[in-house]
Order: sequence, then structure tokens, then C-alpha cells
Amino acid sequence: MTQILQAGALYFGLVFGAGFVLGAIRTTWVEPRVGARRAELFEMPIMLVVTILAARWVVLGQKPPLGIVPRLEMGGVALLLMLIAEFGFVLWIRGLTIEEYVRTRDKVSGAAYYLLLLVFAIMPLFAGR
Repeated sequence: MTQILQAGALYFGLVFGAGFVLGAIRTTWVEPRVGARRAELFEMPIMLVVTILAARWVVLGQKPPLGIVPRLEMGGVALLLMLIAEFGFVLWIRGLTIEEYVRTRDKVSGAAYYLLLLVFAIMPLFAGR
């Protein structure tokens, strides 16, 4: 179980770190030029590639237990950490409540983001095959 927790935490850290850097670039330079929706949608394919590479790197390097359940547990740990970071740290930095965050989220890019979170959670299952 410790191996799954460590792998999930590392996977989260890699993807969150990349997302944090890309988010800063997006909000500083891209959003003012193309708008929030387009900027978020431009960032998502990059984050998908980061997610795939991070999952593969962690699965091959950390070698969490084989099988569907352990890989989904790794993804679940990473997803839980991502949601804690998103609703804690990121909202605190932006000065938003959870209600404001959900209400102000663009419907198109928001739906794509939630789908990407699902992909993030299940990617360890497919990584390293």
C-alpha cells in the first residue's frame, strides 16, 4: 500500500507541477490574447501529454503492483491530491470560494477539464503497457 501511495503522490506532483507552470503562462500571456476558454482549451492537449508521460514514467520507474485495482488506487490517490490542491491551494491563491469557482467556470473548458481529471485518474491503468 505504501508503494501505491508513493507512486500516486509522485504522479500527482509531476502533473500538478506542470499544470501550475502552464497555468501561470496561460493566465499571464495567453488568456489576455485569446480569452479564457481558448487559452484553457489550448493548454489541455499539453496537459494530456504530460499526464500520459508522467503516468508512464511513474509506473515504469516506481513499479507499483500490477493489476487493475492497484493502478486505479494509484490514480485515485493522485486524483484526491489533485482535488485537494485545486480546491485548497489554487482557490486560496485566486481568492475564490468553491461555489464561486464552480459558478465562474466556463461550461466548455470546464467540462473538458473534468474529463481530463477522469483521464488523469485512470491513466496509470494504461501506462507501461
